[in-house]
Formats: sequence, C-alpha cells, structure tokens
Amino acid sequence: MQYAIIADRDGRDRKGRRNDGVSMPSQDQRAEDLKDEPLYGVIHSVLRDHLERGALMDGLVLGEASVARAFQTSRIPASIALKLLHKEGLISDFDGRGYLVKGRRRSSPEPRRLDLLQAGLELPAHLAEPRQVRNRRNHIYHGVEHSVAACVVYGRFLLNESALAEHFNVSRTIAHEVLTQLERTGIAVQDRNQRWYAGPLTPADVAHHFEIRWLLEPEALRQSFPHLSKGELARRRDRVRRARASQIEPGELERIERDLHHDTLGHCPNTALLEAIARSQLVIVVIHSTFVSHQRTPELLKMLAEHRQIYDALLDGNSESAAAALEAHLRRSLRPNLELLARLEPLPDAHRPPYLVPAR
Repeated sequence: MQYAIIADRDGRDRKGRRNDGVSMPSQDQRAEDLKDEPLYGVIHSVLRDHLERGALMDGLVLGEASVARAFQTSRIPASIALKLLHKEGLISDFDGRGYLVKGRRRSSPEPRRLDLLQAGLELPAHLAEPRQVRNRRNHIYHGVEHSVAACVVYGRFLLNESALAEHFNVSRTIAHEVLTQLERTGIAVQDRNQRWYAGPLTPADVAHHFEIRWLLEPEALRQSFPHLSKGELARRRDRVRRARASQIEPGELERIERDLHHDTLGHCPNTALLEAIARSQLVIVVIHSTFVSHQRTPELLKMLAEHRQIYDALLDGNSESAAAALEAHLRRSLRPNLELLARLEPLPDAHRPPYLVPAR
C-alpha cells in the first residue's frame, strides 16, 4: 500500500520531488518520508489517501477519539489532522461529534461509529510494526511529547506511568523509557520519590527559552546558509505568502514554524548547537500551533511578514541580514507569547490525556 505525502501546490512533495508522474519516489521512500512528518501530518496523509481512494465506507464517523485510538496518539494531533481534511473538503460536518466520510450520493449518509481499523483503515508499515514491543517506544514518544508540551502552559501535572502504559497498551518498561526521554528533552522531571512531573511553564520560563533562541538561532542560520537550497527556500517563502492569517489552521502554522526554525536551521553542521536550540523550541512551537485560535490576526500577519523578510534575505544571498531579521523576530515575539499565555482559559478535560493528572 502506498501513502500520499502532503504536497505543495506546485506539485512537489515535502521533500521537494515532483509528484506529477516524474521520478515518483518508491514505496520505501514514501514510508521514510512519513516517518519524518510531524504526527498530525502522518495522520492527515494516511487518512487523505484512504478518502481519495474511497477505502472508507460512506458515513463512517471520524472523531478525535477514534482517530487517536487508531493511531495510538493523543487527541491534539488527531484534531489538527481532521481539521485539515475538513478544510480540504474530504470530510463533512454533521449533527453529532466528529466528521463524516462523504457519501457518493447527494443525500447525507447515515453516521456509522465503528473502530477505524475494523472499518478498513490500513496503517503503513512503520505505524503497524510498532505494535511489536521493540518499536512501541519510538512510535508513541512524539505524540506524548506533543501532548505534554501543550499542557504545561496550564500548570503542573503528574505523569502517571501506569496510566501511560495502559493508554498506549504498552509495558511499564516502555512507559518508563518514554518518560526518561521526556526528561532528557527538559519537559519532565523525576522527584526524589520517583514520581514524574511536567510544568508549569511560567512567564519567566518562556522568557528564558526565547532568550536562548534569539542568542543561538541566528548563529545556526549563518552556519546553515551555505547548505541551503534556493528552490526549497522559495517554496517555504511561497507557503508563507499563501497563508491567510484569518483562516490559518494549527497544522498549517506549525508547518510554517517548522519550515524556518527547524528545517532551515537543520542544515547547521553544529549538532550540539541544534540540540540546545531544540530544547527551547519545543514548547514554544507547540504553543503557537495548538493555541492558534487564541492568537490575534495582527500578530499572525506580523509573524508571517517577518518570516518572509528572513526568506527574502536568504534568497538575496545576505545571510547576515537574515540572521539579524531572525533575532529581531524572536525578540519581538516574546511579548505576544506572554500575552497569549495570560489569555488562556482552563484546560478542557477532553484535551488532557488520562496519564496527565493535575498536581499542585
């Protein structure tokens, strides 16, 4: 089974290859590409492939919970993927919770709530294989990481190792390995009683992360510059130009953020520098993408304009101007991010994974 990679409008996939019949990547290469996708992108790509092929029955309900269960992840990436599919017109609203697989007839099909795997959903090999114990940790880690990072802005949480193991149907050993990996990234800590905690992410923490970023990211951009492709930079700039601040979806915003702060900087040969940056980027990028509905249009317009300015300088061959623009962008972004945190309402229980327990 071959799974489609989310394509740019110019007919190229996210790796920059043509997908119009010229030099199409092999099935093995497609699987590798999906492994590199953010989790919501993998879910979106797999579901979109099924919908375009008509592999899912008319009227099948695609909800956050059922999608999250099928892909063994949290509801947040599932929600982002479903919103993207709805925006693309591949699924439709109905009176109940979730979305419907569109019928081939004009009349609305009868909603059918079934287990998605039993209803015909086929996962690509790298998602199906992790059902074997040896691969489970890598499969669930990024979903746990994203979910925990999205919640720490709401306060302090206990990470229940037993509940984590039960939620993903893995052993306590694998759950412990996931929590240990979260500790290495700086998201979780273990206290003297061997209990795991995450958060809170305070305004002071956000300020410290931004300071690290505006000190280190410009240098990473300078070191990346000789290795950057003009074609890829142009495509990333075009993605920013096409974005409409008033209608931007969480997945689209996270893609734009990853384009600049992860993929463009990722050509830096200094891996220690990149690791230091990544620890401060994670929670901030998650704040941007998960809480896009709380962000105001003027701020999003300003952010998009600053991204375009950085790409313009890079495409003009002026790495110093690009680095200076990146530093200015990060310095200016601190205040609106602090204001965003102040506007957040309490965390809805439906968005809190069962392995995260509010703590004092």
